Amino acid sequence: MNNNYNIFWGIIFIYFLGLFLCLMIPSEANAVTEVNTTTNSESDVKSKGRTVVISPPPSAISPSIGGSSSDICTSGVSGAIQTQILGVSTGETVRDENCERLKISKTLYDMGMKVAAVSVLCQDRRVYDAMGMAGTPCPFLGEIGTAAAKKWIANPELIPKPIILETKQDVRERQGWIASGTVTLAMLLFLL
Repeated sequence: MNNNYNIFWGIIFIYFLGLFLCLMIPSEANAVTEVNTTTNSESDVKSKGRTVVISPPPSAISPSIGGSSSDICTSGVSGAIQTQILGVSTGETVRDENCERLKISKTLYDMGMKVAAVSVLCQDRRVYDAMGMAGTPCPFLGEIGTAAAKKWIANPELIPKPIILETKQDVRERQGWIASGTVTLAMLLFLL
């Protein structure tokens, strides 16, 4: 085994030694020969060229809309659309009236004005209905309890209007219309 090992490395050594000598010994084929020649030539060259610049399309970037504080009752909505020629970007804030109502009610409650805090919440029809179902009607112009319930019955036009809540089907239909409108607008802008 050791003898075969030595023979193997001996053959490798001789191979690399031969390769080294072949590369290091200058040969007749690699000799530099100097040749002087003179050439005169004339030519007329006509050429046409076309340059195509491929660049990414310009970008309409949606503005960042939002508050830096979580104590505001607004949400940011923004959007952008871009074609090769025209780009449009817009944004706005949307008030959250329920958030405002909760913050006002909490502030009034913290100041010790519990009836006023409940009155603010009762401006929402869901709270109005819940208070009636619980047997504690919403306050009415300073009246509470049974007296307030009688005043509410006498003045039904002051009862908050019912809120029609969206169902999943309503949301799906609205999203379908938005998607089809977006695709149509994109196709129209694509034609520009």
